[in-house]
Amino acid sequence: MTVIGPERQQLIGLAYRLLGSVSDAEDVVQEAYGRWYALTGPQREAIESPAAWLTTVAGRICLDLLGSARVRRERYVGEWLPEPVPAGRLADPADRVTRDESVTMAFLVVLDAMTPAERVAFVLHDVFGYPFAEVATVLGRTPAACRQLAGSARRRIGPARATEPAPARADVVRAFKRAWEAKDIRGLVGLLDPGATAVADGGGLASAVRHPVVGGEEVARYAVGLISRIGALAIEETEVNGEPGLIARRDGTVAAVVAFDVAGGVVRRIWAVRNPEKLRLWQN
Repeated sequence: MTVIGPERQQLIGLAYRLLGSVSDAEDVVQEAYGRWYALTGPQREAIESPAAWLTTVAGRICLDLLGSARVRRERYVGEWLPEPVPAGRLADPADRVTRDESVTMAFLVVLDAMTPAERVAFVLHDVFGYPFAEVATVLGRTPAACRQLAGSARRRIGPARATEPAPARADVVRAFKRAWEAKDIRGLVGLLDPGATAVADGGGLASAVRHPVVGGEEVARYAVGLISRIGALAIEETEVNGEPGLIARRDGTVAAVVAFDVAGGVVRRIWAVRNPEKLRLWQN
């Protein structure tokens, strides 16, 4: 088995959904393949399904990392958001709606709020279709316990599922862009749910509000204030984690990637990633 091809791409997609970081996902897959090649020839030949073996190993590595991630987050400056990915960056081998849906920012934010075991059980079973007997080998629990974990995760994920048709979501994001560029607070308020929330991730490396901004008018004023403070921003429509989004460039460099949760014709949540370490995939 080589370290390129559909198996590797699928493993990266799995690890990204579990960790919310492309660089961490790539490290996990490299480690999994390292363990594969550390086996002797007879040991590898005795493994009936190398892909399943690699998935189990990668899942266990992710499970360990998820446990330590909570400790690292306590030292993170401000709010932590998953690393956004451009269109086509995580093209899974199989074209499944659940796989596309499971990389949206709304989905990933909910996944991040789960326990590590819930997250692994849900992603392996509901997203990648692994039977609970195989999930159990990753988590070290019974299949019945894994089924309960996935069920609990499924109930949490419900509100993160998109209900608005994609063209309608794109129209709202486009209107938001125009109002934002025009510094039109009233126009932005009309596009925002009264209880809208905006979260920014600067990681201490870029200026960003350290706590969520809550309320439609508050979010509108924050957005206009941000574009006024930073200045000289070129805002472009793009696809962020498979959903309509925006990028803001300054002097040709991507300074922010903005993802949206749209429902009922208005924006409910905004996630703005400004941490430059999370924007490396967006730089030309």
